[in-house]
Amino acid sequence: MKRMRINAGKVGLRFRNGDFKGVITEGVNWIGLLEDVYVYDQSVQFQPMIDLNILIRESRLREMLELVEVGDSELALLYADGNFKEILKPGRYAFWKGLNKFTFRMVDLAQPSIPDDIDISVISRNAFIPFVLSCTIASFENGLLFVDNRFVKRLEPGKYLFWKTLKEPTVLKVDLRQIQMEISGQEMLTADKAALRMNFFVRYQVVDVVKAVQDNKDFEKQLYVLVQLALREFVGNLSLDELLDSKQQVTANVLKSVGAKSNELGVQILDAGVKDIILPGDVKEIMNRVLVAQKQAQANVITRREETASTRSMLNTAKIMEENEMLFKLKEMEY
Repeated sequence: MKRMRINAGKVGLRFRNGDFKGVITEGVNWIGLLEDVYVYDQSVQFQPMIDLNILIRESRLREMLELVEVGDSELALLYADGNFKEILKPGRYAFWKGLNKFTFRMVDLAQPSIPDDIDISVISRNAFIPFVLSCTIASFENGLLFVDNRFVKRLEPGKYLFWKTLKEPTVLKVDLRQIQMEISGQEMLTADKAALRMNFFVRYQVVDVVKAVQDNKDFEKQLYVLVQLALREFVGNLSLDELLDSKQQVTANVLKSVGAKSNELGVQILDAGVKDIILPGDVKEIMNRVLVAQKQAQANVITRREETASTRSMLNTAKIMEENEMLFKLKEMEY
């Protein structure tokens, strides 16, 4: 026999020729000369040298251990004396009873939402990074939560945490601010076959996130095409002169044509307008000639009007001098 002392907070397991023989606890113990003793700290997880199922056949050891089974679709949060210690992955675990109070919080990974009663300060630790998906929705955004490619709910601004599972959640964010869309360089023909390019803008805002993202694919591209077609249709029914004289009508017509259809996309058009109408060089030259001719004609009319007024004034003066000899003499002296 040989003497073996076990300190407080320790437990010894006796082995002989590799076979488990029993447990020795705190104090002085006598063991056989051919036996080996492995000492374990009761403040930490029990890490057996041989298969756990063999060890717990011994009733005394089984009563000293708390066994935890973590399923394939689960995680277990380990707390020691009320403080979080670590995450337990799927598997079988054993912890010593008595010295520390170990508690376990089982987490079902089939549910991506993290329960509210789990302290967020705990989830924010580095140990949770491989298991938690963090998402922040800004104050000017809304989000759509999808799990396994299925829409679950709309998310308001805030911070959200989800478990990473086989059905990993996905969050799509949508900007709710006013957005300006440029429809530039649109080449089109007027009713009188005049070629031109037009730059147009539309200011819109997403008002229904679910419609915009869930019910429509690429709602921004669809809105672009709607405005483009409405613009081409209206311009194609006007002559070049009518178009240049009625830019405001272009805007009003596009807003009227696209307004109802944009509601189906979950967006509201707030404003629109023509930025530029760009004419080809030859058309621009012709219009400049017309403008010059018009201004020249106006100048000629003004010149003739002034000449006529001057002649009429001279005639009136001559009549007055003819009737008044004194006035004639004064005029003669002036000259």
